[in-house]
Amino acid sequence: MTSLKHLTILNFNLTSGVSQNIRLSYQLFGKPLHEAPIVLVNHALTGNSNVCGKTGWWNDLIGENKCIDTNQFTILAFNIPGNGFDAIDEHLIKNYKDFTACNIAELFAEGLKQLKINQLFAVIGGSIGGGIAWELAALKPNLIEHLIPVASDWKSTDWLIANCHIQDSILNHSITPLVDARMHAMTLYRTPESFTNKFQRTELSKAHFNVESWLDHHGKALNQRFHLSAYKLMNQILKTIDITKNRGTFSEVVSAINSNIHIVTIPSDLFFKSEENWDTYVDLKLMKHEVGISEIKSIHGHDAFLIEYEQLKKILNPIFKINKRTKNEKDTYSHIRNR
Repeated sequence: MTSLKHLTILNFNLTSGVSQNIRLSYQLFGKPLHEAPIVLVNHALTGNSNVCGKTGWWNDLIGENKCIDTNQFTILAFNIPGNGFDAIDEHLIKNYKDFTACNIAELFAEGLKQLKINQLFAVIGGSIGGGIAWELAALKPNLIEHLIPVASDWKSTDWLIANCHIQDSILNHSITPLVDARMHAMTLYRTPESFTNKFQRTELSKAHFNVESWLDHHGKALNQRFHLSAYKLMNQILKTIDITKNRGTFSEVVSAINSNIHIVTIPSDLFFKSEENWDTYVDLKLMKHEVGISEIKSIHGHDAFLIEYEQLKKILNPIFKINKRTKNEKDTYSHIRNR
């Protein structure tokens, strides 16, 4: 794992009106900074900046001679402040209700400014990371060449907000908040079909089904590696994704974005619904040519973006094979798969 680096952002103004100092940590992989095209990778809710290498959570996708090739790109990954990855308790954030997804994008933008980065080849993120990618594109419409939100959306729907509200209640009222919140979340990250395929109603013992044991394991595992305050913050960020907030209509905001937009959606996703992504695609095509949508076919729901690597590679390869593309390929955006 590459060393964790830190930036200090003083007197950062939050949407709530609160001003505070923020420590923004990050990691770099691949080519040295400013010597190659830069890819910003945004992590998911319980993820972190360790995106590749032996223990990297997206190392099937990012690395030497892989889809996002560290021999060709500089990979930059920020930690959402307060996620606890730097293991410094003073950097945890208690006033989580003061933060929004837009604030995180603003912090990332300030981090890029301090690193003297004014152009990104791509920003890719899954789930909440994709939402922050949308927010960053809305904030800095000329910054990103390729915007790639995966299993995500430009806004939190009522369905997503409702589930975040339930999560917040569990996190604030349960005796074992991280365990219980994680078990609830896992039923949304997967699908009934995925559970049936995996467990087939098998029993660990006469009093315990295997699906119950699996949920217990995920709850306990998160409890051992994650902070309660971090989960509360991430859940709040997830709930507040909305690129139109205080900016104008969707059409007004996205018409200013000068990125090639590649939407990657999952028809079985129960969290960020595929229908919402297709509606976004149709609306975008009325205004922009440089937009495409691809589907990951899977029974595994939202988590498919962390499971179906071969499909994701096929979708992303045309974007990241920069030295092997012809002129025509450079002008071709993500293909549309059959719905």
